[in-house]
Amino acid sequence: MKLVFAGTPEVAVPALDALIASGRHEVAAVITRPDAPAGRGRRLVASPVAERAEEAGIEVLKPARPRDPDFQARLREIAPDCCPVVAYGALLPKSALDIPKHGWVNLHFSLLPAWRGAAPVQQSIIAGDQVTGASTFRIEEGLDTGPVYGILTEEIRPTDTSGDLLTRLAFAGSGLLAATMDGIEDGTLRAVEQPHDGISHAPKITVEDARIDWTAPAMRADRLVRGCTPAPGAWTVFRGERLKLISLGLVPDRTDLEPGALAPAKNNVYAGTGSHAVELLWVQPQGKKPMRAADWARGVRIAPGERLGGADVG
Repeated sequence: MKLVFAGTPEVAVPALDALIASGRHEVAAVITRPDAPAGRGRRLVASPVAERAEEAGIEVLKPARPRDPDFQARLREIAPDCCPVVAYGALLPKSALDIPKHGWVNLHFSLLPAWRGAAPVQQSIIAGDQVTGASTFRIEEGLDTGPVYGILTEEIRPTDTSGDLLTRLAFAGSGLLAATMDGIEDGTLRAVEQPHDGISHAPKITVEDARIDWTAPAMRADRLVRGCTPAPGAWTVFRGERLKLISLGLVPDRTDLEPGALAPAKNNVYAGTGSHAVELLWVQPQGKKPMRAADWARGVRIAPGERLGGADVG
């Protein structure tokens, strides 16, 4: 088939590579989000997908909006059979969805209909799921509601961050997307409507969502930290400034600390929660680089009775 691939961030690059390498289909063009400011200089930078496509000599389309008439006219000129999608980042209007013969097929990082939405990997970790996966489905106008072509499953490991899990799913899912294109092309694959039960939603996690509630159980804090790493980053407040929490350890045999209470030791820093203590392993103070929590504690000289949480005035 002639394909036009749509994707933007680094997590979409393995799927693009898999389609280029398959040899069975032609990636005629790539659609990605417009260049965006990045770094201290805020200079415009092309997306990772755009950079990979340019390296491969593939035409890159960067519409401000997919309903743009010039963009849709060019897509009609290319006349793709199918448009595979991974984390493109913009809603597709029906006028664009109707252009390719076999529609637009999305690789979504959950077992649909679970975790429809923008942050399925983060939300699955925060919810405490033990298994997740990826699905390929035909895009409709609804949010991740289209019929499913194929799935794969992936175990969520006890120490997985969303970054760890997303990387594994990106590489495993690239094979699923390539196989889906093969099945559509040879007519052996049919999309099946999603069930009406088991639906859950995965909205984008805001900075406020990522704030630690020390009165909640320790497991909740651990899942929130892992689910929000690397972005948007779980955080709390210490001495009126934000303190980002990069990794925690569970300490179930220590139950003497009240929620948010700090207990520094020579090479460890413990904090109380609504159940048992956690050990702060890596933190990032406001305006500084990530560091070991024990080094941070020695630097700030935690006084008896000081706590995490409270008003955010930083």
